[in-house]
Amino acid sequence: MRWIRFTVDGQTSYGSLDGDTVTQVTGEPWAEPQPTGKTFKLDAVKLEVPVVPKTFYCAGINYATHIREMAAKRGVEPQFPARADIGYRANNALVAHGENVVIPADAPPKINYEGELVVVIGKQAKHLTEANAFSCVFGYTIGNDVSERTWQRGDRTFWRGKNTDTFKPMGPYIQTEVDLDAMETVVRVNGREDLRFKTNDMIFGIAHYIAEMTKYLTLYPGDVIWMGTDGTSPDLVHGDVVEVELTGLGVLRNPFVRATA
Repeated sequence: MRWIRFTVDGQTSYGSLDGDTVTQVTGEPWAEPQPTGKTFKLDAVKLEVPVVPKTFYCAGINYATHIREMAAKRGVEPQFPARADIGYRANNALVAHGENVVIPADAPPKINYEGELVVVIGKQAKHLTEANAFSCVFGYTIGNDVSERTWQRGDRTFWRGKNTDTFKPMGPYIQTEVDLDAMETVVRVNGREDLRFKTNDMIFGIAHYIAEMTKYLTLYPGDVIWMGTDGTSPDLVHGDVVEVELTGLGVLRNPFVRATA
């Protein structure tokens, strides 16, 4: 099933998506939603980010090619992670499908995309194992972990290199059933394919991350885990349009614009 979060007539709610018809529900889709009896055409509503997470987790350096190519750009030997480490991102950076990624006027010219699979948590979870880790997963969506690399390397934290307003497009919807092994990630810049990789070809998979994370912290419904990216991005400029497509999850499309002040 596909779920969207949308606004119509000033009201934001969830709805199930069947073709181009949205069936509005009360509450959240992982918490026994009830139909309101209202339906809308998809082109008559405004898409929002599909979930505003309680906690926004992000796996780093989780694909081998990404590690090798980033190391080559820096002129250093690649270092592969010994364990699954998790980081955090900020909700202020989230924007929906179709909305602008705004490059700050003073940002250096090293703006990159990172097309990622996003795991949406649907049940409270602690002390899961790899065998039952997927029991807490509600569904999946797409993320673009936009990064300014000069700030990312130079600042003591990722506060602006990763978390500047609009740097985290996510959407367009949540899909509850996918074939992870058959999934491919394709990124296009201005309509031209720039990157393609097997989505599930991770160093540490989803089940491993969830099992490791829930040893120490509780996952809650609505939390998201962005699973990292492979390959590297060109430096994006004002006017570029980035599309991230994942098999079965649709296309996340966002224009990039540079602020003038």
